[in-house]
Formats: sequence, structure tokens, C-alpha cells
Amino acid sequence: MARRLADRLATARRRGFVGRRDELARFQGLLADQDAPRVVFVHGPGGVGKTALLHQFEWLGQRQGRRCIWLDGRELAPVAPAVVAALGAHLGRGPGEDPLAATGEVPDLLLLVDTLEALAPLDRWLREELIPRLPADALAVLSGRERPSLGWRADPGWRELLVTLPLDNLAPADGRRMLAVRGFPDADSDAALAFTRGHPLALALVADARVQRRSTVAPTTPDVIAALLRSLVDTVPSPDHRAALEACAQVLGLTEPLLAAMLDRPAAAALFEWLRGLSIIEHGARGLYPHDLVREVLAAETRWRNPDGYATTQRRAAGYYRAQFQRADPATQQNLLLDFAYLHRDRSVLKPFLGKMGPGGTDADTLQATTAAESDRPLLRSWVVKHEGAAAADLFDHWVTRQPQGFLVVRDEQGEPVGFSLQLSIEEMDDRDRRTDPLAAAVIAHLDRNGELSEPETARLVRFWMDRDAYQDISRVQTFITLQFSRSSLSTPFLAGTYLTFRDPDFWADGCGHLDYHRIPSADVEIGGHCYGVYGHDWRSVPPLAWLSLMADREARPPPAGVPPLDRPQFAEAVRAALRDLGRADGLRRSALLRTSLADPAGDGTDRADALRDAIHGGAGLLEASPRDRRAFRALHHTYLRPAGTQQLAAELLGLPMTTYRRHLAAGVERLTDLLWQSELDARRR
Repeated sequence: MARRLADRLATARRRGFVGRRDELARFQGLLADQDAPRVVFVHGPGGVGKTALLHQFEWLGQRQGRRCIWLDGRELAPVAPAVVAALGAHLGRGPGEDPLAATGEVPDLLLLVDTLEALAPLDRWLREELIPRLPADALAVLSGRERPSLGWRADPGWRELLVTLPLDNLAPADGRRMLAVRGFPDADSDAALAFTRGHPLALALVADARVQRRSTVAPTTPDVIAALLRSLVDTVPSPDHRAALEACAQVLGLTEPLLAAMLDRPAAAALFEWLRGLSIIEHGARGLYPHDLVREVLAAETRWRNPDGYATTQRRAAGYYRAQFQRADPATQQNLLLDFAYLHRDRSVLKPFLGKMGPGGTDADTLQATTAAESDRPLLRSWVVKHEGAAAADLFDHWVTRQPQGFLVVRDEQGEPVGFSLQLSIEEMDDRDRRTDPLAAAVIAHLDRNGELSEPETARLVRFWMDRDAYQDISRVQTFITLQFSRSSLSTPFLAGTYLTFRDPDFWADGCGHLDYHRIPSADVEIGGHCYGVYGHDWRSVPPLAWLSLMADREARPPPAGVPPLDRPQFAEAVRAALRDLGRADGLRRSALLRTSLADPAGDGTDRADALRDAIHGGAGLLEASPRDRRAFRALHHTYLRPAGTQQLAAELLGLPMTTYRRHLAAGVERLTDLLWQSELDARRR
């Protein structure tokens, strides 16, 4: 059944496609001639029809018998492991196999990469590592808003192997055909073409708006897309249809169950089918999504027009992702992490995980990260000598021989090295490594004391990281390296812990604390006259989804104004009292926690008591997401969140002796208090 629907979808796309005859003819020529250029770069502004053209390329490749692999930058974290994992999934490769090597053995391969701008940090990696490993008869198509970077254009080899296809608006005849295919009356097409100037997305919006209200469209603002979209939204069949369209703009990919959850209804099949029929809605492997320009305008419109409804729908989507995450396989969990980060893309802490750096940082397009080549090592070593001394350089030499794959070089716009980092796999260290590097030995000892790694768990130690000139001072290179660490942590399966090395650990206390990295005093060491400290994050205690929730939550609640703060003991007692009163209808109306930022409404119309209730349940949800805290969460759940009635009944429900049950309950209350207290401290710092 799924295959037949896929065939129907492909047929509908071909039937609705118009124009681009020169581009299609050029591509067919490349398919037929193995001596022709092997990389096609399609570029043009948003809404000009790049994705539609790539679907036609895919169809032409399939007709010739090509093995087609489609990657969408919107659905991938901008780190090499995420792309490699996606290739492995397409090729059916297992965890122990190398997808890059397998890709190089696929005959008649057609690789299509859409929305390339979302993978901007990987531009050099694509150019130097992935695409050169494709078979000689392969054809790669890259599509993005910008023309090829200087690295593609300046390289004499790529100049010979690269074809650039810039896209512009449709010619009048093609624009008229596009309107006709969508049922737009020919009598009105001249006015629509004059207004849209042949922009394909604008034409699609004109047609959709006309179908919805069966009358002409007469927008009054100069912004074509925004005006047409408002016209469409104002003419949808019902408020439920409008809510479905707005929900689609919030998430990376919309499935039918997710839509039902976001609209808080048992089923949403009819609304999902309606969305799928709109010209402005695309179909991807992970669901429906609007065109990028439509998404931007629609999301901005909804945020200011209905902020309470926007926040409520967003919270429901987050709850859906959390529920799915618990029962998902590792590959699906990585997708859900990206979904969750995308849902909160307007939060400054999470924006960088989606490609571009946030305000005050640097544009990811200007810096690239690649694996260090052997020729890079003398230069990197000279930086270590300059900033950390000869003793540290000896350790650099040791790790070059032991884990050379862990070195990452940061390069500027001209490809010149401007920084580097070394990330070590702790599970690969042996006794010799412990004896050689005292800092690595201290981190391993800390891990051993707090739960040894078990198969297939892994842990990472960032042993060296520096800006060429600024060393570890705040700089655009430092920001970029920090972002790479976080992305790597979120995309590494079975990661138990990440540990970061600092020469001035006290300076980084607030920043690390905000990112939930905690100082490990036992790992303080002196090397070559310099003192170093380590901050670590335990991903087993606060897993990636819980960490993303924490980051989003820390920006969601503004600090309370003019409220006398509780100290730590008062706060802990207030949490215990709130848990006891949680099951009463008005039990939180007199809670001391109403004086904290936990009770600040999230903009969805709730009062302070309801917001506090949500905060307590949200904190408990973080415990549930942590494998280490799950037993404590269950005791907390059956005692306070959904009480069994008495502690004796709760213990029986859990199948535990009373002493064990009480120990788990005490641990749950303590961990919940810690999480809520940390949230309160974050709010006070702001």
C-alpha cells in the first residue's frame, strides 16, 4: 500500500511540474555521458522551485536505473556523523559497518542533497570527504539558496567536474501552465502573473487561495508571499483547518499522530489529508512541511497574533516528542532530538543547533570544521607550545599517535586553520594513556567512581581546544568549537558523558553551569606550570532530550520581579509541601513556590498555580527521561503525581519493600528539588 501511494505521489508531482526544459535537458545529458561533470549545483532564492526540480531529476535517474539517495538538510543535524548515519540508513547498513565506504561501492548512484544551506558547516566536508568517495560513475546533485562557495569555484578540479544551474522565476507561458494545472481560471491568469512575476511559490499560493474561497486574490501589501499567505489563511474552511496549517509551520515534519496531539484531538486524518492537498505543503520522509518562506511568515504571524495558542501547541508537540523518545530506537531518537530543537528554534540557546549561529556569534558559513590532515599537525602543535607549553605539546604528540581521528581543525573563509580541538574516546584509553596524561587519568577515575562504562556506551574527553590567536578566550572560533561539541554530543549514540578541559575553569563556571556541565574537582591537575580544570555532563542522568528540554525551559521563564527569594532550605521544604498538595484542586494556591520563577505563566493563559503545577510535572518528566532516575521517578509518580492512595499501596504497586520504596522516593524528591532549584537559580542570574 505504501509503495502504491509513493507511486501516486511521484506521478502527481510530475503532472504538476512545468517549465525548466533547459535544466532537464542538461541533466539528461549528464546522465547519459559518464565523462561529463559529476556534480550539479542548483541554486536560487526561496520558493523558486529547487525541490520540485530535484524530484524531476530523481525521476529521470530512476528511469535510467540509478540507485537514488535523497538527503534533506532540514532533517539532518549539520554534523558529519548525522549525514553518515542517514546514508547508512538508506543503504541498510548495520551499526558496525562504514556507510561512507559502502556508498563508494554503489553502482549507478544518484545522490540528491536538498536544502544545502542547512548543512553549511559541512560544506568543506562534503567537498573534500563525502563526494570524492562516491563511485566514478555517480552523479551528485546539491541544491541550496546560495551559489557554490569559493571552495568549489576556486578549485581547478571541481571547476571541471561541477555544473551550476541557477534558477529564476518561470517564464509567462510556464507560469500560465502552472496556474492551469492547479485549476486557476485562464481569464484571471494575466493578473496573477503580473502580480507574482512568475515566482513559483507565489503562483502556488494564488492558486490555493483561489481554490479555498473561489474568488480572486487582491492583496494590498507589497510583500507578495506574506500577503498571499494571509489571504490563504483567512479563507481556509474552518478554525480547525487554520489551526492545522499553523501547527504544520511549527514543526520540522508533521505526521498524522503528531497533528492530533498538537490539536488535542483523538484523530486528525481529515485535516492531515487537507494539508497534504495544498500546493504549498511538501511531502518528506518524515511527514508534511510547508515551504520555508511559508513557514517563516506563518510562524511569525501566529506568534504575534495568538501567542497563547502558539505556546500551547508547542508544549503539546514537545510532550509528544518526549513520549515517542522513550520507546524509540537510537536512530529515531537522533531524529527526535532534531525535531525538539527545531520546535524551540526561536530560543537563542537552541538556534545554533540548526545551522546558523545566533545573534552576537558568527555565521556558520564563515567557519568550517574538518578532520585534521597529517600536514596540519606541526602547525597545531606549535599553537599548543605557544599557549600551553612544552609539557602539553608532549601530550599532544602522545594523542596524535593514539587517537589521530579525534583532531578537528577549524578553518576560516579562505580555508586557513584558525583553531582546533581534540576529542578523545575514553573507552579506547588504556593503562599507558593513564600513566602518560594525568588529566585523562583523573577523568577516567571519576567515571569509574560514578558508574563504569558498559557496552555499547561511550564517553568523550575534549582534551585540547583553542583559537589560534585568542586561545580559550571568548571568540567566534571558541563559539564555533563549543557548538561543535554540543552537536556531536547530541548525535553520538550511547554517549554516557562529555568532559571539557579548561585552563581557567573558574572563568567558565557560569557558562558551563547554564549548559548543565558541572565542575569535577578531582580532575584538577597541573601540567607544565599551568592548572587545568574539567567540567562534565552525565548524559545518563540528563539524556539529550531532557537536556534540550532544560535549555528551552531556562529561557522560557523570565525572572520574577520584586519577589523576596527563597533560600535553598526554604525552597526544598516548599517543594515537599507542593508535592503533598499537588493532588488537591486548590492545593498550590498558598505554595511558597508561587514566589519563584517556577510559577511564571508561559504565555498560554494559565495562572501562577497552574504554571507551578506544569513546572513540577515538567521537572518530573526530566527524571523519567533519565535511565538512572527512572526508579526514583516511579516512586515519585505513584506517591504524588498519580498517587496510589497510601505509601503502602504505592510500594505494593511497585513491587518493593517499604524500605526500598522510601529510599527511591527520597531520591526522587531530592533530584526533583535539584532540578527545580537549578531552574530557579538560572532565572535569578538573568
